[in-house]
Amino acid sequence: MEQQDASLKKYTLLVAATASFLTPFMGSAINLAIPSIGREFNSTAFLLSWVATSYILASAAFLVPFGRLADIVGRKKIFITGVVSFCVSSLLCGLAWSIESLIAFRVLQGIGSAMIFGTGMAILTSVFPPRERGKVLGINVATVYIGLSLGPVLGGALNHNLGWASIFYFTAAISVFVIFLAVFKLKGEWAGARGEKFDLAGAVLYAVGLVSFMYGMSSIAASPRAKYLLILGLALMIMFIRHEIKVAQPVLNIRLFTRNVTFAFSNLAALINYSATFAVGFLLSLHLQVVMGYDSQKAGLILLSQPVIMALLSPFAGRLSDRVEPRVVASWGMTFTALGLFVLSFITKDTPLWLIIINLVVLGTGFALFSSPNSNAVMGSVEKRFYGVASSTLGTMRLTGQAISMAIVTLLLAMYIGNVELSNASTDLINKGAKTAFVIFTVLCVGGIFASLARGNVNADAMQTKHNR
Repeated sequence: MEQQDASLKKYTLLVAATASFLTPFMGSAINLAIPSIGREFNSTAFLLSWVATSYILASAAFLVPFGRLADIVGRKKIFITGVVSFCVSSLLCGLAWSIESLIAFRVLQGIGSAMIFGTGMAILTSVFPPRERGKVLGINVATVYIGLSLGPVLGGALNHNLGWASIFYFTAAISVFVIFLAVFKLKGEWAGARGEKFDLAGAVLYAVGLVSFMYGMSSIAASPRAKYLLILGLALMIMFIRHEIKVAQPVLNIRLFTRNVTFAFSNLAALINYSATFAVGFLLSLHLQVVMGYDSQKAGLILLSQPVIMALLSPFAGRLSDRVEPRVVASWGMTFTALGLFVLSFITKDTPLWLIIINLVVLGTGFALFSSPNSNAVMGSVEKRFYGVASSTLGTMRLTGQAISMAIVTLLLAMYIGNVELSNASTDLINKGAKTAFVIFTVLCVGGIFASLARGNVNADAMQTKHNR
């Protein structure tokens, strides 16, 4: 029995970690291919930004509903369905015939990603006991950062030598390996809320409201009608919150936010962190290739310095959060990140390459110290029956933050560059847009330090929450 338990732990970690590698690899790899995609499809900078934004937005919109559905019907079922969807949509992305079709297939890829991330961390937390949680989540986060590390290098090399479509084919091949492992090696099923009712009305309000709000926000400079979508999205999200408070078995338990300080502020800190950091790779890829003139392969090697540090430090940060208050470790991480973003706000065409690399190392240190301790704080603050919801909520904060980050960049590119092809855009205007974005991100991250510190003592808060129930 003990041997079976050890085998299940080993394969669960392998499956979850490999799946966690997929989406960050895709995200960081495709950033290096953006200029190539733009040239092939003669696309504008605005549409190119939607290659990244459409995927993130779809992931964010469906993460909470799929997390809740996984708690009811089984996390393994939803996980495997997600990896299959991700695999098929990756192949379709590689076969895209226009920028519009690529964006559409990226939406499908985002939906598959939502199923993966709405369940992966919940399955890990279901299989491993609390005393091992920080270590395991640290390893899982490290694989995310390995994906981010290999993305620029391997993605840049694939794009340079085989074309941008090869990035999607490579991702599909890894997905097949994950499907095989999950089907044949993951024994058992995990459903903490089996038999409960799925809140379909809440899921629809949430998905439509979030997409409308984020699309309206990112398109407001390019389309005069976008403001109506922004207002509609805001109204739907208010309706969603009111609905969730009233319904007996909600898709998102709002009381987790109102009664659990640790859960609420840890998720807020994650939202702020990703809002302030995700678009950094996109902006630096444009800066290195369009402004400074490097090819995608060299740009990938330069960007490698950040995620390598993240991958090296994440297991250490995860173990540290098992012994030291996670809010302390995560707050230091947010501080390092704010410092790195502040330095980037002064970037120009003449900024020395060594300074950019040192700053990427600072950012990597900040990300590593924040991510796994913050995940540990979230998952340690709820009961087992809420693991799926907690995992998907944290994932939603991450993806919504990433969508906000890209929306800010999309808005600024539309304001500074306008609706012109990337190859014809002024490098000075691209640089001005990037610097403005980094100033906004720095201010956000400083606010995130206070959100991280405000969460209080994780263990004490979790105990109090369980006592109240």
